Amino acid sequence: MKLDLLYEIDVPKPWAGEHPYAQRREEQRAYREALDQIRHADTLGFNTVWCVEHHFRENRSHMPCSEAVLGALSQITQNLRLGFGVTLTPHPFIHPARLAEKVATVDVLSDGRVEWGTGRSTPMEQTAFGVDRDLSRHQWRAAIDTVVKMWEQEYYEEHSEFLDFPRRMVTPKPVQDPHPPCWMAAVSEDSATLAGEAGLGVLAMSIMRPLEETRRLVERYREAQKRPKPLTRVRTNKVAAYTLVHCVEDRKDLDRKDIWRSVWWWYQNLAEFALEWELPHYSPAERDKAFPLLQARARGEVDLATFDREAMIIIGTPDECLEKIQRYADVGVDQVICYKQFGYIASEDVKRSMTLLGEHVIPRLNAASKAAAPA
Repeated sequence: MKLDLLYEIDVPKPWAGEHPYAQRREEQRAYREALDQIRHADTLGFNTVWCVEHHFRENRSHMPCSEAVLGALSQITQNLRLGFGVTLTPHPFIHPARLAEKVATVDVLSDGRVEWGTGRSTPMEQTAFGVDRDLSRHQWRAAIDTVVKMWEQEYYEEHSEFLDFPRRMVTPKPVQDPHPPCWMAAVSEDSATLAGEAGLGVLAMSIMRPLEETRRLVERYREAQKRPKPLTRVRTNKVAAYTLVHCVEDRKDLDRKDIWRSVWWWYQNLAEFALEWELPHYSPAERDKAFPLLQARARGEVDLATFDREAMIIIGTPDECLEKIQRYADVGVDQVICYKQFGYIASEDVKRSMTLLGEHVIPRLNAASKAAAPA
C-alpha cells in the first residue's frame, strides 16, 4: 500500500474582501501554499502527487493547466512521482500532438517521474469544448494510441476518423522507455472493466461510495486484467482510490481546527455545483435518480459520522488513519490518494497532517508490505 496526494487547488468562497482582485489574490495564495505543501511532502515518503485538469469550476478545482504545476514541481521535488490526474483526452479538448508534447516535457524535466492519467471529463466541460459525449470514449481511446505512437516513433503520420496529421517529428520524447505508465479515471464498474481490459491503471473516486462498492469495482477490474488487450506497451495493473484525508495528533483537534467544516464544505459544494452545471446535461432518468441525493447534500444534510465510520473519508489520529487505510488495502486498493488541500484548512495544518502520516503511518505501511512480500 502506497500513499499518494491529490491536488485540485481549492479556492473556497467567500473570497477575502470586496476588492475586484480578491479572487486573483486567493488563487495566488492557494497555488503558493500547494507548492509549499507538496515540497514538504516530498521528504516524507509519499509516492505520487496527482494534479487534476478541470475547467470552469469555481470554489473547487482552480487548476486547468496541470502541466504548468507539474513542471514547477519537477524542479522543487526529487522523490515524488508526478501524476497527470487526469489529462482530458478526447480530441476537441486538445490536439494529441500537444498532449504528447506536454506530458513528455514534464517527464524530461523530472528525469522520468511522470504517471499519465487520462479521462473524458463530464458534460459540463465537454459541452464547453465541443466534445460529443457519444464519441468521447472512442476519441479517448484513439488519442491514447496516437500519443503513444508519437512518443515511440521518430516521425509520425496519421489520417483517421478523428485526426489528419502530416508526417512530423513530435518532440521531446519522454525519458521513460518506452513511455510513462498510463492510467484511466473510472467512476463506474463498467469504466473499471474497460481500464482493466486496456491494461491501464485505474484512478477511482472512493469519496462518495461505501468501501463495499469500491471492492466490487476492484474485483471487476482485476477480472478484466485477466483478459487484457493492452492499449499501450506499458501495462499497469494498479488501483488508486482518492478521498479526503486529514491526520491529527488528538481527535479533539478536529473540532479545535474546524476540520469538519471543511469536510462539510467539500460535499456541499460538490452537490451545489452538480445541480447547477452537471445535472441539466443528463437524461430525465439520470436526473430523477441523482436529484434527491444532490438536493439533500446541497442543503447541508451530510452524514459525516457515517462517512467517517465507514472510511469513506480518512480522518483522525495516526492509528485511526492507519486502520482506515488498511481497510482500503483489504478491498484490493494499491494506492490511497490523499486529498489534503480542501476547504478552509490552514496550510500549516495540512503540512502537520502530512508530517504525521509520514512519520507514523507510511513507515508502518512499508513494514507491512515488506512482511507480506514473497521471498
